[in-house]
Amino acid sequence: MKEKVETALKKIGLSLQADGGNVELVDVSEDGTVKVRLTGACVGCPMSSMTLKNGVERILMQEVSEVKKVVAVQ
Repeated sequence: MKEKVETALKKIGLSLQADGGNVELVDVSEDGTVKVRLTGACVGCPMSSMTLKNGVERILMQEVSEVKKVVAVQ
């Protein structure tokens, strides 16, 4: 599952990089929780929580059926 998540995050990262941000994988747990770190312009951005839920989580759940939730870590 980790490889599938990494592949999907690379696609998502391209969109974020266009705005000066990015996302990096921290961990994938057996229960389907994916931990990510938003970087670059995403750090401190007031829209970052929306980006996480409406962008990163939504796309990961579509691309990788085993993903149950996505959480941001520092």
